[in-house]
Amino acid sequence: MKYNFRLFWRTFYRSFFASKNTPARLTKKRLIFLVLFYIVWPLGSLMHWFFFWLDDVLFPAYKNHPIEKPLFILGNFRSGSTFLHRLLSRDTETFTSLTTWDIYLTPSVTQKKITQFVAALDNKYFGRILHRALYAFDRATLGKIKIHPISFFQPEEDENIHMHVWDGYFVTFLFPFMDEFPDYLHFDEALSAEHKKRIMTFYKSMLQRHMYATGKKHFVAKNPAFSAKIETLAEFFPDARILYLARNPLDMLPSTVSWINYARSQFTGPNQGYLYIDEILEMTQHWYHHPLQYIDAHPSPRNLIVNYDDLVQRPEAVIRKFYEQFGYPDKPGLPVIIDQAVKETMTFNSDHNYSYEVMGFTRKGIVEQYKDIFERFNFETREEELSPVKRLQLES
Repeated sequence: MKYNFRLFWRTFYRSFFASKNTPARLTKKRLIFLVLFYIVWPLGSLMHWFFFWLDDVLFPAYKNHPIEKPLFILGNFRSGSTFLHRLLSRDTETFTSLTTWDIYLTPSVTQKKITQFVAALDNKYFGRILHRALYAFDRATLGKIKIHPISFFQPEEDENIHMHVWDGYFVTFLFPFMDEFPDYLHFDEALSAEHKKRIMTFYKSMLQRHMYATGKKHFVAKNPAFSAKIETLAEFFPDARILYLARNPLDMLPSTVSWINYARSQFTGPNQGYLYIDEILEMTQHWYHHPLQYIDAHPSPRNLIVNYDDLVQRPEAVIRKFYEQFGYPDKPGLPVIIDQAVKETMTFNSDHNYSYEVMGFTRKGIVEQYKDIFERFNFETREEELSPVKRLQLES
């Protein structure tokens, strides 16, 4: 495992000495974030890497732990992957995932084993007082974030795990100096074979650590960023099941622009208007075309394309279909799991409202830009334009 020290240094240097005229200019808010980050993150990284080393000493068998029929949910951001991921993770007899806690606090086998030991003591001798305190802290902190429901104990995008080697797309949310980063948005084509191997070897080892520590059989991950690395993903996980979610660009694009601006603004800004438009347009088009072209060129029962509308309207039928197709055991309690997931989704109130007109897009322009996607999936083009005010009313 290799840490990208060069990129870490470059993001540090740009943040303090060359951020003028960038979205991450050195405002008071940005300075406070940077000071806190560079106090906490390096110390946390040293601790994690110490425990990674302990894994090799205490639990070397994790390196050979099999990852059987892992399921990877791909697609553009804002295409229903969080809903499906959280739903499947409720089927704990079949699947396991990395939670926010696993990713940022206990990524190693040793840390997970320590946590399991402490949790057992808490359950047996202390009336779960630590458990209740952690959940209260979780609700008071992460529960206030309005990107999507976030919790230490909910499954999260494990693309975040690459923060531990400072070599992944999610680093750009904290340090949006895109000219400093490798072209993660075109991972399969743009990165060298050696670089791809380095990143994916680390990722695979993180999954093996998790599976070894939990004893679970099947892993499920949702990573929109993996749409750019579908070829490399299939190479490193030849037994993988790949499910690609496709959503109408009229919904996906403005939601993605809003989400990325919201996420990055938590660590930068304040900035006026919507930024990163060119990046997002290029990214979303590639994340439609590249994985779809790969799946078309590699027909296999291990690959499946799902229309977002079908998932929302007929979740049980869609899920039972790919359980059978991918070789996962039948789940008699699936209707209950789906009902619980739908209720959780309906009760979450997101505060990021958006209108593609306000962002400078037009319905006609989006339909033209993604013409082949509209034709392939027969998405509605919504010939009657809604006014920006009316659209905001409908989406709020």
